[in-house]
Amino acid sequence: MKLSQFKFHLPDELIASHPTPDRDDARMMVVNRKTGEISHHIFKDILDYFNDGDVMVFNDTLVFPALLYGNKEKTGARIEVFLLRELNADNKLWDVLVEPARKIRIGNKLYFGEDESMVAEVIDNTTSRGRTLRFLYDGPHDQFKRDLFALGMTPLPPYIDREPEPRDAQDYQCIFAEKEGAVVAPAAGLHFSRGLLTRLQIKGVKKAFVTVHNGLGAFREIDVEDLTKHRMDSEQMLASQQLVDTVNAARDSEHRVCAVGTSVLRAIATAESMGGHMKTYDGWTNKFIFPPYDFTVSTDLVTNFHMPYSTMLMMVAAFGGYDLVMEAYHQAVKEGYRFGCYGDAMLIIG
Repeated sequence: MKLSQFKFHLPDELIASHPTPDRDDARMMVVNRKTGEISHHIFKDILDYFNDGDVMVFNDTLVFPALLYGNKEKTGARIEVFLLRELNADNKLWDVLVEPARKIRIGNKLYFGEDESMVAEVIDNTTSRGRTLRFLYDGPHDQFKRDLFALGMTPLPPYIDREPEPRDAQDYQCIFAEKEGAVVAPAAGLHFSRGLLTRLQIKGVKKAFVTVHNGLGAFREIDVEDLTKHRMDSEQMLASQQLVDTVNAARDSEHRVCAVGTSVLRAIATAESMGGHMKTYDGWTNKFIFPPYDFTVSTDLVTNFHMPYSTMLMMVAAFGGYDLVMEAYHQAVKEGYRFGCYGDAMLIIG
């Protein structure tokens, strides 16, 4: 398919800058890919669509406060530093992005905090904006991480045009988040409250977890019209034996397997094996999914409404069918659904 096929008009006012007060009170569009029916609900109505023995697979990655502001030595210039991942714990090396990048060269030192007690030295250039930082910190690694993250802010997506607020540290985190490593929240999971999870459990719906440490690749612009030429950034993932056993048992008993979010959908597709089953997987995935694609494990999908031209929209279209999903997006704009990580949800069934 072509990039231009994923263009649609999205008014700025429909991009949600804050979530609904209660996680499960967002709106939810239900799209039936067998019948083509599109209906409108509240997210907590998801209870009506799953039964005893069905499985919901969540991404249990935990977003860390990756956005920092420091000052360059001598000039005092304000520098934005976006932490991507830790490269070496012993040497306190981090892969980061810096802005403005033109001011940051190898050998420069950056100072963080009001007292400038956290210091980092640039030791390598990785990309045009990428740098490797070595933090000059004397003390145990656990304390270093606590001090570093205390200086950071929630890394909101670029389409949210505001500074992070203290509330975002809670709002931009799934309640089941456990394994640190993401800089992008698995947005579909943000809609699940503790009460809703309990009600699903009472109904007999099983929970299973995959770990995908979502990176910034989801927001990188696609610069080719022919989608077969686009290359996704790699993300670290883990599909455990417990997850595989739960999902495969559901498939064998003809129960439904619902992927909660595109990161989960992609992870399950990465770990697919023969006969509509999953296998364990511990490594990296750069799988790029766009129509047409045959999903053999996931039967349903919970997702948010995504930006034009985004890889997430392409994956949703692959799952729900291009024509039906684009019609659903047309209706979403017409009906005033809220887009983005803090926006409303879509459930694709059938």
